[in-house]
Amino acid sequence: MVVHANSTDARAGQPPRVGFVVSKAVGNAVVRNRTKRVLRALMSARIGGLPDGVDVVIRANVDLPGTPTRTVAQELDKLLATVMRRVASQEGH
Repeated sequence: MVVHANSTDARAGQPPRVGFVVSKAVGNAVVRNRTKRVLRALMSARIGGLPDGVDVVIRANVDLPGTPTRTVAQELDKLLATVMRRVASQEGH
């Protein structure tokens, strides 16, 4: 899984947005949709912790569908923390 985040002045004060990229390499339509549902559920619990004006994109890797949800959640938390630190440091400069 890869997480990207961006904050722009044009979105200042707007609620955070989250997008998902799940390519055909991940699996057939059923697998891709299930993967998106899992990611969407995990992010709905975390979106309140995101600052206003942030856009987050989560790209699922090929191995994500077979990974236990708890492991995906832990990885997502780690990646979100990393990209949020990066966004915060960019805003400070």
